[in-house]
Amino acid sequence: MSTVETKSSSVFQRVLFTFIALLFVTICALGTKIAFSGEPQLFAGTRPDNIGVHAGQLAPCPSTPNCVNSQSQDAAHQILPLTYNSTDQAAMAHLKTVLQSFRRVKAIAQTEDYIYSEFTIPVVGFVDDVEFLLDKNAKVIHVRSASRLGEGDLGVNRRRVETIRAKFSESV
Repeated sequence: MSTVETKSSSVFQRVLFTFIALLFVTICALGTKIAFSGEPQLFAGTRPDNIGVHAGQLAPCPSTPNCVNSQSQDAAHQILPLTYNSTDQAAMAHLKTVLQSFRRVKAIAQTEDYIYSEFTIPVVGFVDDVEFLLDKNAKVIHVRSASRLGEGDLGVNRRRVETIRAKFSESV
């Protein structure tokens, strides 16, 4: 091997080592931020602007399969609302208690007949927007749960609502 080839190889190795070291430091810094922040925001996305109640309805689901809505008419997105036999106030108070029992949930907005919360998926930090709307006449609480990012959710939103339903039904 010639001296030029040896120097070239040595420079390449130093550049490669520096790149790997910087990559390692970046990954460690990101991991530390996620570990100590308590709420990883790596894949949080942007809060949607269609959240809330519009003409007595929660926002419709997008065409992607990562959303469920009890006010939806199509089978892919349809889910049953929560039902209750107590007073309206007791039902909403109980729902708030149920939501507080989950880890990585953040209450964003609440009124006497509406709740909006963000659920953060552990490790990667995907955020799902979950809304509840009280329908006093029907004695139900409508629900919408949607992922902010991606196309599919592997059934996460549907399972979450069913878990909320099971906990909600325990003592209402």
